[in-house]
Amino acid sequence: MTHGFTPGLGSLGNYRVLELGSTVAGPFCGRLFADFGAEVIKVEMPEGDPVRTMGSIEGSTSLYAASIFRNKSLIAVDMRTAQGQDIVRRLAARCDVVIENFRPGTLEKWGLGYEDLSALNPGVVMVRISGFGQTGPYSARPGYGVIGEALSGLRHLTGDADRPPTRMNTSLGDYVTGLYAAFGAMVALNARRQTGKGQVVDAALYECAFSFMEPHVPAYDRLGIVAQRTGSALPGSVPNNLYTCSDGRHIHITAMADAIFRRLCEAMGRPDLASMYRLAKDRIQQAAMVDSAIQHWVGERTLEEVEAALLQADVPAAPIYTIADVFADPHFRARGMLASVPSNELLTDVTVANVVPKLSATPGHIRHAGHAVGADTRQVLAQWLDLADEEIDTLIRSRVVVTA
Repeated sequence: MTHGFTPGLGSLGNYRVLELGSTVAGPFCGRLFADFGAEVIKVEMPEGDPVRTMGSIEGSTSLYAASIFRNKSLIAVDMRTAQGQDIVRRLAARCDVVIENFRPGTLEKWGLGYEDLSALNPGVVMVRISGFGQTGPYSARPGYGVIGEALSGLRHLTGDADRPPTRMNTSLGDYVTGLYAAFGAMVALNARRQTGKGQVVDAALYECAFSFMEPHVPAYDRLGIVAQRTGSALPGSVPNNLYTCSDGRHIHITAMADAIFRRLCEAMGRPDLASMYRLAKDRIQQAAMVDSAIQHWVGERTLEEVEAALLQADVPAAPIYTIADVFADPHFRARGMLASVPSNELLTDVTVANVVPKLSATPGHIRHAGHAVGADTRQVLAQWLDLADEEIDTLIRSRVVVTA
């Protein structure tokens, strides 16, 4: 059910996507489609998506929602009502992809499961994001990205060895799962070109996080090694660590390849180190000694001095940026990674992270920031379902739908 490629809208301009997901994983998956031109209709409950309560708020506007809901048409429908379920069913019949991240069984209870929707639209691809998958003994459990990280083993590896496991100040597990879910949807859409049939993409938060445990799975199976937290170092890759400069700022240096390590030693004025630890296996066995020598050199210099010397020697290294550093950095600007986009709610443009990856012929594009709850309800119901104003007004009065 493609609808004709529209030049300038991105390479996915021929797809229609219905996003029923909430919070982060589902909306991020939908955002990826929208960034590359797909027509994405996001359905929120009348009370609004919980992501609107996350992150920073300006006035009454969620800045998080301004980014993750961008490029989408937003409608508010009470899917707990029979009329609301009928609206969603009719919208899904016109879509290529349906994204949802309710707890397994919820959509079936509402008559909106895959069997129900595929009966109306055999080509529909349903992306199902959940904490623990659609099957198995844990499938009914509630779950968020960080819960998936915990169960996957990934959280156990995060942080310093002498402290409890920590987390990133972002919804890492949700973003990883949203990315896998979007990839799975594209695989299913490609398969549909041969079969004409849609299918279910079952993306579980814990499994997507677990996939990042790749090097540690065979190591446990064959050698019984239980990976542990190692702070900023990466075992088996030396030097690959964080070092503190004389001004208290930090730089990460990665020079595990033999040739790069020699260049690092030359920059440090320590050719003897290159001779002592000529091979990677030597450096791995004496990681503490190697790190100590590098820290001694770094600790006598400012961040600017260290970075300049390493750039001159062609050694991979980078300071630890804050978001303020990102905004000030010329490379981020030159690459267009900070996009200023119009926002109806904020009245002026808002800066968000731009589209990745960059495509040379059909790049993605941000047309507008996320809208308010129900901002596009009337327009979508009129254009997609041919509902008259009187019918929409009746739905609004009965609170089946909400407009901004």
